[in-house]
Amino acid sequence: MSKKQEYTGDYDDKTLYIPGPTEVREDVIDEMAQPMFGHRMDRMTDLYTTIVEDTKEFLGTDNEVVILTASGTEFWEASTLNLVDENILVPTCGSFSERHANVAERLGKDVDRLEYDWGQAIKPEDIRAELEDSDKHYDVVATVMNESSTGVRNPIEVIGDVVADYPDTYFVVDAVSALGGDYVDIDEHDIDVIFASTQKAFAMPPGLAVCVVSDDAYDRELEKGSASWYGGFQRTLDYYDRKGQTHSTPAIPVMLAYRKQMKYMLEEGHQGRDQRHREMTEYVHDWAREHFDLFAEEGYRSQTVSCIENTQDIDVAATIEQVSEEYDFVFSNGYGSQLGEKTFRIGHMGEHDLESIQELTDAIEDVAGL
Repeated sequence: MSKKQEYTGDYDDKTLYIPGPTEVREDVIDEMAQPMFGHRMDRMTDLYTTIVEDTKEFLGTDNEVVILTASGTEFWEASTLNLVDENILVPTCGSFSERHANVAERLGKDVDRLEYDWGQAIKPEDIRAELEDSDKHYDVVATVMNESSTGVRNPIEVIGDVVADYPDTYFVVDAVSALGGDYVDIDEHDIDVIFASTQKAFAMPPGLAVCVVSDDAYDRELEKGSASWYGGFQRTLDYYDRKGQTHSTPAIPVMLAYRKQMKYMLEEGHQGRDQRHREMTEYVHDWAREHFDLFAEEGYRSQTVSCIENTQDIDVAATIEQVSEEYDFVFSNGYGSQLGEKTFRIGHMGEHDLESIQELTDAIEDVAGL
């Protein structure tokens, strides 16, 4: 059983290269120190409508946006409760897609997995075959965009085009560790629900979940007649239409930080942000090929998290510890017992750039003697 370990505040500052949380601008953090105000005041309406509409503008979507005090995990549950009567198809290719399936099972849904080996990507043609040949009607296909446990980036755009051919099946995308750092045209590819967490590629403090909801998904919830209380599309979106606020008390300080950071994101632009992340990815992948190898299937590799195969058999845990002690940089080991020392992961997302990523890889080379 865990015992109390008193928080002292006496800790060294570390630069984060993990799959999230990631680095946050100092002036964005400062925004959270403003005097408190009521969540039913006009000031709250100004704040919440600003971050919602700025998010729509950044993502280039005509769909509705919900921002709630939660982690992105909230929308695993909410989208399942809001859209699924009975059957859901969940392709699994790593830890987080498997968790999505587990959530649906815990909610009493009939879950069919389309299973891939870890490191392999979900193939759109397999989903089409499943939708075409199954004797079940699937209410939802739920897919992870960025499987951060393995470094796989699934082709959600093509999958969305496939699911669009089945108008009574809705497409839900977990983009927790990708949205904001990897461009996706949500409306063009008929994505009904896509959600993210602010502490990943948005480069904001943890505490908020962002969800984009299509009109079809909203109408489906109304037709279904039951939904999540906290994350229900009707409840959240209707309250926003009436009041310009959230239906329950939000984390106001984090929303103040969100407002500041979203202005930076709008200035850079969705595609500009995508290009910067693409440049970091290309550098990390070239570096990994030179010294190690990449775990994820070629052609399906993440733009925000690289999973690097430990072909040199370095002591991953010791290297992480030594880099942290000598350079105050933190990167991540392989995910869970399955990958452990076999891989390590570098998060190149948020406000990082080529220069900061090169500082990390230089440190790893020094410590590991590469």
